[in-house]
Amino acid sequence: MIKYDKIGIFLSKPIALLFVLIYLSQSVLIIYLIDDKFNLERQISFQQKRIADLEEKLQVLQVIEDFQIGFDDKEKDELANVILSECDKYDYDPLFLMALIITESSFKRGQVSEAGAQGLMQIRPFVGQSLADKAGVDWDANKTLLRPEINIQLGSLHLFEMILKFKDVHKAIISYNLGETALRSRIKLNEPLPSSYLNKVMGNYEMLKEKYKI
Repeated sequence: MIKYDKIGIFLSKPIALLFVLIYLSQSVLIIYLIDDKFNLERQISFQQKRIADLEEKLQVLQVIEDFQIGFDDKEKDELANVILSECDKYDYDPLFLMALIITESSFKRGQVSEAGAQGLMQIRPFVGQSLADKAGVDWDANKTLLRPEINIQLGSLHLFEMILKFKDVHKAIISYNLGETALRSRIKLNEPLPSSYLNKVMGNYEMLKEKYKI
């Protein structure tokens, strides 16, 4: 006579093992699918960022192309790269920084003002030398300021310093043009602050945002 209880016990072990194997297989599959999903999401996020970065660079290049005077194609690309790099460093909108450049020099290569301010962001030599030390840039008298990429680096740093000192972007812009000492003197004497330069910068910024918005 067959002892069914013993057969049941005998069969239950491999069946239980089979269920365990099925469970483990399903668990591995689920883990694989979840990991694959996260990898796919990361790839999508990476590609989206690359697309956004490319769109932003194309936007910057278009502004440079439309306003620059005296730069070749290679130099335009270098200008775009340094503008994007400095804006990433100081959290500027590239259109804002380019609005400042347009206001200062009309994006003209080798621009020098009657007051001796030089380059795209119109930096005076004594200011440039002080900034070069902080930025770790080798100073070669006036030649340094006429190097467009270096000029933008120093100008971006100078504006950032003014923002930190005055805790106000508008005052920082005025200070960039008027000078820190002159602006502090006006504030101390409670004199009205000049608005012409600020209005030009902000007007150019609004123009660029309207014309080149992505």
